[in-house]
Amino acid sequence: MRYFIDLAYNGTKYHGWQNQPNAVSVQETIERALSVLLQNPTTIVGAGRTDAGVHALQMVAHFDAVGVFDITSLVFKLNSYLPDDIVIYNIYEVNANAHARFDAISRTYHYKIAQQKNPFANGLAYEMSLALNIDNMNKASKLLLNHKDFQCFSKTHTDVKTYYCEISEAYWTAEDGFLIFTITADRFLRNMVRAIVGTMMNIGLGKTSLEQLHQIINSKDRSEAGFSAPACGLYLTHINYPEQIKLKL
Repeated sequence: MRYFIDLAYNGTKYHGWQNQPNAVSVQETIERALSVLLQNPTTIVGAGRTDAGVHALQMVAHFDAVGVFDITSLVFKLNSYLPDDIVIYNIYEVNANAHARFDAISRTYHYKIAQQKNPFANGLAYEMSLALNIDNMNKASKLLLNHKDFQCFSKTHTDVKTYYCEISEAYWTAEDGFLIFTITADRFLRNMVRAIVGTMMNIGLGKTSLEQLHQIINSKDRSEAGFSAPACGLYLTHINYPEQIKLKL
């Protein structure tokens, strides 16, 4: 049987979601726990790959299991077994061909900037006390929707067939001492959101103009875009699926 897992994690101590040699990942940590509790080697496939230090308010993954088990009991045991920075919200049965990554319609990320020193945001937001022009940053965000090729925001030397992404929303809001960037797309390139945020911050600081943003995107050159904002402020917040799967989330 195939199952979806609805989970969240604080990514501070992990080298990203995906398994990799000589580094602890979220995927590896959950796989180890599942394998012990199900008494069978178990691998999971996530809906995406968050980088080292990036958090997830919602991540979805799938795994296959043989035999019958009590889902409520397994969720409880997993949460007892896993470290405090990973939580399992739910596990539910899906069709055998359901895929956590390929069936996802869109993904939403938030980036949090603390506008002043905040002890409760340490490691969970990027602290930036300089004044940022949020109006210009929102104008720049709207311009993103007019483009499809975002190679300029992608980490170099990545193994992808296309740099095309369909961004459906991108905007900034101010909430309780934080600036929050929200962006939704059908897919994201490696480092894409952090590179966009760094570029937007340069626009907010007046270092980059709105006219230059078009030139940066059309250049397809990562060196033309802004710096990569630190991973601590980035959150995967929502993954959207077709209705037949989404009803169970």
